[in-house]
Amino acid sequence: MSDLWLSEVSRSKLTEFVLTLVDQESAQTIVESDEPSSGYWFGGGNVVQDADGSLLVCGRYRSGGDSRTGIQAGTRGRELAVFRSRGVGQPFQKILAWDKQAVAPDGTAVLSIEGSCLAQRGTGWQLYVSTEKKIDYPESLQDYQKPGAGVWKIDLLQAESLDQLSTAVAHPLLHSTDPGHLHVKDPFLWDEANASGASSPMLGFCSHPFGWSSSNSGRAALNEAGTAATSVQHSIISRGTTWDVAMTRATCVLPIPAIGSFAERPHTVVFYCGGECLRPLEEHGKAHQRPRGYSCEEIGGAMVYVDGDVSTATRLSDLAALFVSPWGTGCSRYVDVLATDEEFIATWQQSQADESQPLVLNSVPRSRLEQILA
Repeated sequence: MSDLWLSEVSRSKLTEFVLTLVDQESAQTIVESDEPSSGYWFGGGNVVQDADGSLLVCGRYRSGGDSRTGIQAGTRGRELAVFRSRGVGQPFQKILAWDKQAVAPDGTAVLSIEGSCLAQRGTGWQLYVSTEKKIDYPESLQDYQKPGAGVWKIDLLQAESLDQLSTAVAHPLLHSTDPGHLHVKDPFLWDEANASGASSPMLGFCSHPFGWSSSNSGRAALNEAGTAATSVQHSIISRGTTWDVAMTRATCVLPIPAIGSFAERPHTVVFYCGGECLRPLEEHGKAHQRPRGYSCEEIGGAMVYVDGDVSTATRLSDLAALFVSPWGTGCSRYVDVLATDEEFIATWQQSQADESQPLVLNSVPRSRLEQILA
């Protein structure tokens, strides 16, 4: 992907912009994990602002067990939840929750809940949720399916009010039978603006092949109601060359304020999770020690594109991750950003010294970020 359009000055400003937002030291925990230990976390969702100005965050509790330690170990993604706060600095209180059965469309057994995204369009609410369902691989691939494993798909719950989402029925939205992108999960939303100023609602997601050997970023066009996905692309951004060669998993798309040189054409930042491997590596004793990222302990990066054309994307984190927790495994992932009139609010999962991953939040005044870009 060409980066000739991005000057070194613009690259420096954008890098400072995203590092100021995803500031590891300034972040505050807003939702704790179930236990203060490895394999336990809350997150993988987004943050939105309600009509009354309160903040809503959604995410799932994950409680142990994965492909490294045994798929049946622990409850894994046990609950999807929504929390509300009166504003930055105020406590978040759980207001809605769904267990695995509650997010299972047509009675299909759910093995684990993964990423989710809450949105309000028109007069209604939508909750996009990805789950691993107890489904067999296509017949030609069944020898590759681990005992007890399923297939990841994305479903949609919708209702006229937020409270009514608690009893909404999940309906299938996006799935794949392509062996190279068999599993789809971790939905997120944005409105894509092109060079002419027109915008279209988009659904972002990540995908895995049948062997889980990598993670890719995809997108699909949504109708205006957000209830149907078309023009599905399973891989819109190539994986990186070093720390993110195994995983490049987009989690948030953020339009950059039209300030200074960034007013000449629309710039868009993509936050993503990356990793070099699927399991922790035993490094050579004399090798340069650096964070690598691996499955369930990804670290974070960012890229930028112009004119609503993702094919122009260039990494701000080409040779090294930008977002690494100073604690635990270094994991820093599932970044989401809400831009309001007064501030930018970033949330993400952050490894702690005990290796748990609570959801953390950092808020930065809009004026400070615009000054960086000016």
